[in-house]
Amino acid sequence: MRIGLLGTGPWAERVHAPVLAEHPDFELAGVWGRRPEAAAALGEAHGVPGHQDLDRLLAEVDAVSIALPPTVQADLAVRAAEAGCHLLLDKPVALTVPDARRVVEATEAHGLATVVFFTVRFGGEQLPWIEKQAATGGWFTGRSDWLGSVFAPDSTSPYAASPWRQEKGALWDVGPHALSVLLPVLGDAVRVTAVAGPRDTVHLVLLHAGGASSTLALSLTAPLAAGGTGMELRGESGVVHLPERGEGPLAALHRALDALRDSARTGEPHPCGAAFGLRVVEILSAAERSLATAAPVDV
Repeated sequence: MRIGLLGTGPWAERVHAPVLAEHPDFELAGVWGRRPEAAAALGEAHGVPGHQDLDRLLAEVDAVSIALPPTVQADLAVRAAEAGCHLLLDKPVALTVPDARRVVEATEAHGLATVVFFTVRFGGEQLPWIEKQAATGGWFTGRSDWLGSVFAPDSTSPYAASPWRQEKGALWDVGPHALSVLLPVLGDAVRVTAVAGPRDTVHLVLLHAGGASSTLALSLTAPLAAGGTGMELRGESGVVHLPERGEGPLAALHRALDALRDSARTGEPHPCGAAFGLRVVEILSAAERSLATAAPVDV
């Protein structure tokens, strides 16, 4: 399957490009970016053209991998879908519900495969853990702490300069990761209550369709010594914890590409596709309304 890369930033350079270039079932055919010189440089590093004409690249490939901010992802995803390309999307799919819905409608109208790259959802130890806990059931409550230090005073994160992260904060950056694990295990969220914490920190309480509840602590401004992630489930089977991530995003992206390949071949929608990405955006948007009104919001 010939695939094009849209994006030239740190995430594209460090993760997407090397994995697309080495995956055995994909052929990296070209790179497009909003900065033509960066697209040319990244393409040259992997022996493929850097494209200035996006439509030309879309006409030459079967799929695209998007490593761009959510502020521009939806428009490009719809454009790629209309060109008949399967989509590997980044999280969040968009920053508004209408934009995320446009992506779903475009891909469904053209019968295309989609996968949203939630890194934890495709983790080597995390993926089977999620599937096991979802099959076990009987969960009473869950807790997820996702405390990043991207904007901490001593941070050297390459993502600290990201305008959309600066504007939208932890809710939209790491919130999707927490939801990508909680929702398949505890069930869909039907109500969300959000409370602001220090700086960009947000605390969420979710009521799930099956009756379970969950709490989330999300931040990109935690002190470096306090950063980290953790998830705990309590229910009829006792107490379980999400395994710590022992591998980086490269291996996870390989699995996400496997999922896109299989979905494209079989025609079966992947559970972590654009429709799931839309649901995550709906929940995050409800959380924003809860923050603004200081009241629970039904999703």
